[in-house]
Amino acid sequence: MNIVIHGIGFQIEFIPIIERLFQILESKKIKFSLTESFSKSLKKIDFDTKGFHVLPKNPSFSGIDFIISVGGDGTLLDSVCLVGTAEIPIIGINTGRLGFLATVAKEDIENAIIGLLEGDYSIESRSLLSLDSDHLLFNGLNFGLNEFTIHKRDTSSMITVHTYINGQYLNSYWADGLIVSTPTGSTGYSLSCGGPLITPGARNFVITPVSPHNLNVRPIVVSDESEISFEIEGRSEKFLISLDSRSTAIDASIKLKVKKAEFSAKLVKFADYGYFDTLRNKLNWGFDMRN
Repeated sequence: MNIVIHGIGFQIEFIPIIERLFQILESKKIKFSLTESFSKSLKKIDFDTKGFHVLPKNPSFSGIDFIISVGGDGTLLDSVCLVGTAEIPIIGINTGRLGFLATVAKEDIENAIIGLLEGDYSIESRSLLSLDSDHLLFNGLNFGLNEFTIHKRDTSSMITVHTYINGQYLNSYWADGLIVSTPTGSTGYSLSCGGPLITPGARNFVITPVSPHNLNVRPIVVSDESEISFEIEGRSEKFLISLDSRSTAIDASIKLKVKKAEFSAKLVKFADYGYFDTLRNKLNWGFDMRN
């Protein structure tokens, strides 16, 4: 078995967790490498990486069986971006807070590694968003696991986002912005803006306005076979667009279209994982003084 470990931005208190992970992998005689960004993050907290194999900046991932993402959901999103079309299965070890995606608790690292060795796991395919544009955006990394967002920039004035589904006019959203979310991303930014929760296997997108001026405008669920295009207007010459945690400024002349990507993200889930259990735990469902 050949594993790559990825992580970004650690505090000193995470050193014991990382040391424990390395010790478990070594004791199980599992070959592993570090991504370049993970190695740099470790050096910043004076963690000695001598003797560990570090991958080059843009690795091919040939011969790699799994990626271990050490961090929170943001790190796992970065891992998805790193893996891209290679579709290497990703294990998320949660050192963050919520952990909707990174579901392996730091106390369960050894059980997770044993599960890998014994084949006691499943792999979920999560759909990705793909952004088409007449300009090169995000250095060609034009996909995201959670959401695509259009947002106002450098002004208190709202923007108008004219939105089309398969070329047919849907609505003009007067708002601070607009979110197109995957089922995976329905527990993220879309949820905080009033969007619905959607189970990971659903074949849908959610279009959710951010602080809409018209209060009768609500999120809408559409098929993920749809192509969603936009025209943006506003007082500012620039607007912000984002794919997950990556953002860039654009002007209104750039054409934008979102659709489902032709590849997916592969997330490793172990026997004790349940999506609805995660929802209840992370969203504190049932935690009421009357219970």
